[in-house]
Amino acid sequence: MPEILQLRDVSRRFGATTVLDKVNITIGTGSFTALLGASGCGKSTTLRIMAGLDRPSSGDVLLAGSDVSGQSAYERNVAMVFQSYALYPHLTVAQNIALPLTMRHLSPLGRIPLLGALVPGTGSARRTIATKVEEAAAALGLDKLLDRKPGQLSGGQKQRVALGRALVRDPSLFLLDEPLSSLDGRLRIR
Repeated sequence: MPEILQLRDVSRRFGATTVLDKVNITIGTGSFTALLGASGCGKSTTLRIMAGLDRPSSGDVLLAGSDVSGQSAYERNVAMVFQSYALYPHLTVAQNIALPLTMRHLSPLGRIPLLGALVPGTGSARRTIATKVEEAAAALGLDKLLDRKPGQLSGGQKQRVALGRALVRDPSLFLLDEPLSSLDGRLRIR
């Protein structure tokens, strides 16, 4: 099975503190891999390095065989669901789920509410984004909550919005930091 992600001798230091020391991980395409360990042992830091949100102090990160160690999170086709959900409180559920697609497929002018709809060529992209958001919301049981803001949601609902935001962009790799912690048993199985 070819590798989708490889960490080679990855270390991360914060000042004099070494959080990761020459970590080597290989994740095969289509596989499920779990990082297990005590609180504070570096699992979230490892995920952040994989996603491009943090850079290793040394070592290499390879995505589908290419060295992406110097690439930003935006340049990688990786989706991360954070333990804290990282939802924008001023955006609706639909807008939070749509955010990665909006950023990737609409110009800066096309992203402006109301005015963006007048930009030529954005209509088709907006319809495609809306369809993908509706599909993800339906799959996660959020279709009745699309107009709500995160402050109006339970912890489990917020977690599903964060999952929807990751799913909608169809990444080559999903990274989930404590993805099931706020979901009830029925939703964990689904």
